[in-house]
Amino acid sequence: MIASVGAVVTAAALLAGAHTAGAAPVPAAGPGPVATHEVEYFDGPGAEPRHKVVPAEAPARIARHRAPAAAASPAATAAAVTAVQETGPVSGRLDLVVMGDGYTAAQQADFRADAQATLDSVFAIEPYASYRGLFNIWLVDTASSESGISGDPTAGVVRNTALSSYFFCEDTERLLCLDTSKVTAYANQAPASDIVFVIANSAKYGGAGYSFPTPPAGASYHGVATMSSDNAQSYLIGAHELGHSIGNLADEYQYAGYGAYPYPSSDSVNISVTPDLGTTKWYRWLGEQDPTGSVIGAYEGGDYYETGVYRPTSTSLMRTLASTEFNHVGREAMIKGFYAYADAVTSTVPAGTRVRANQKLSVRLAPVTGLSALKLTWYVDGKLVTRATGRLSVTPAELGATRGGRRVTATVTDTTAAVRDPAVRAAATNSLSWQVR
Repeated sequence: MIASVGAVVTAAALLAGAHTAGAAPVPAAGPGPVATHEVEYFDGPGAEPRHKVVPAEAPARIARHRAPAAAASPAATAAAVTAVQETGPVSGRLDLVVMGDGYTAAQQADFRADAQATLDSVFAIEPYASYRGLFNIWLVDTASSESGISGDPTAGVVRNTALSSYFFCEDTERLLCLDTSKVTAYANQAPASDIVFVIANSAKYGGAGYSFPTPPAGASYHGVATMSSDNAQSYLIGAHELGHSIGNLADEYQYAGYGAYPYPSSDSVNISVTPDLGTTKWYRWLGEQDPTGSVIGAYEGGDYYETGVYRPTSTSLMRTLASTEFNHVGREAMIKGFYAYADAVTSTVPAGTRVRANQKLSVRLAPVTGLSALKLTWYVDGKLVTRATGRLSVTPAELGATRGGRRVTATVTDTTAAVRDPAVRAAATNSLSWQVR
């Protein structure tokens, strides 16, 4: 997952088999409860991920900078927010907030350039590339007092930064942690935040993935990914982490010594407890050549365990960052996740309102490309009006709905070949309806 959007699971969740890619802060044992998260991190560009419990706040020696508090006055919390991409209303889009750490006020242009490079790299991967049009992307300027990140290049280096990011988190050099309350204070400056990327001003490889089934206190986001700005491979941490937080994908790697899978099932579509090719969750894809270079089958090992559990391909982005592709199963899950946040069709005429028979009903399709294949159809009282298929603007009268009480519906279905599961196809369909008055 993105260095913060995903594979974060609590130790309790791991033990219970609740593979939900994350958890809200939990109090640590001992005097004076300390909020913690379990995060996912990577020791190197080709390494398999690991997990570690980390504090929600930075150590006192690092957390010197006072970020705006979420409850402070609007003037105190104001930060410059730039729309990198705004393709539709926040209610109908997946809102990604990108902020930097370790960039001074004079370096905000550098931050914007680094953010754009990171976004371009992530959105070059499918299915992000095809479905970028379902995202709104917001940049939030987070000026730091000092340039650079604590722990770069060595553990003893401390810098005063807006989000208190630091390497050597919990004595792990490549683990890049931060203060999540400060992230929340800045993320709340954006019009909406579903996912947050934090780009640290550093050439040192590192990152982390935080994921929250329930947003942290005062936040609306479900995941945070940290990654360094000037390392060519760090963006893959973000791409992986989003697999957890958006696609609900499980990790496809295993740890030596974990042995047999102890759970009766998994909620994730890319993990199966049966090797029976006819009953695996991805049976519709069996035998297909995969973007990862593998063939869809049942490969033993995954979800951290070595035996008794199976994944769809020999490798993928959910197994190792040495792979830069999701497999077919992962792509399908991501597309379902995109549509859980975003709508393929929107209109300036509010759905559910009463309209005149001669009133123009104009709709806008999300600007998706590549793998996607949107089909727009119109209905009157549930009956398809074939002649109106694909039309972006019609009147109820043109559809034959001239009497009061008739219901007009615009429906968009993504007929992409990247989806084979009928349940996912249904999730990739959304409608707007109006009643003629």
